Amino acid sequence: MTDLPVLTAALGRYPGTARLLDGEIPSGRLRLDFEKVAPISKAFAPMVRSGKYQVSEMAIATFLMARAYDKPLVLLPVVLVERAQEAALLCRKNGPVQGPADLAGARIAVRAYSQTTGMWLRGSLAESFDVRADQQRWTTFEDAHVAEFQDPPWVSRAEKGQDLLGLLKSGEADAAIFGNDLPEDPDLRPVFPDPQAAGAAFQARHGFLPVNHLVVMRRDVVEADPDLVPEVLRMLKESGAAVRSRAELRPALALAIDYCAEQGLLPHRFTPEEAFAGLPASVP
Repeated sequence: MTDLPVLTAALGRYPGTARLLDGEIPSGRLRLDFEKVAPISKAFAPMVRSGKYQVSEMAIATFLMARAYDKPLVLLPVVLVERAQEAALLCRKNGPVQGPADLAGARIAVRAYSQTTGMWLRGSLAESFDVRADQQRWTTFEDAHVAEFQDPPWVSRAEKGQDLLGLLKSGEADAAIFGNDLPEDPDLRPVFPDPQAAGAAFQARHGFLPVNHLVVMRRDVVEADPDLVPEVLRMLKESGAAVRSRAELRPALALAIDYCAEQGLLPHRFTPEEAFAGLPASVP
């Protein structure tokens, strides 16, 4: 019997990936060899910069930037993480920011300017409150996952020893964008008075929740054996992941591309169809 091809993979553990990670989804076509990466965001830069994995989770902003710089990745129509973003934007209870409109000209801290949560929030702020990214002063702590990207002029790097929470609590930042782990601090509150209502308004306006993490494969792997793609998709779907069609994912991709371009994250615009370059025609 011919040995099955082994694909190295990096995926986070979610309800939709747990069975796959635990080896409960058999395949007669391939074997996935998972590398433990925690947090999963640490897999994104190695995947973009050196193709470390053959299958990998990836933030949508990272992927779109990678596509713009022609990185050899193929996007699969799979959503691993999607959520409303508004609860991640915090300010001090006694600070100058009372609501989203007060962020015009504000100092905002975020892990990286290219962080996906920040991308969605900046886009929504510009769209709903006319608060644009280049009107604010951004402080960051990390480079983008895509090495070629340089932060725009309205972004500066935090000093050595500073941290996100410290900048916010000290007043050096008027607001800060956090990820999954929100600080439990009685002196802080969301910038949006009702984050759930704001998230619901975004979904009602656009018809979808903001997409955070997708799945990509290395282009050389797909070109060598395109039939591996539908098998990876089958395994993800049987595990419970949100496997969608290109058409279903198009609105989120289109808006994310617009937001990224407006915020200086892309060297040039492209279409959602171009985002799927390299995906076999057999995948709807």
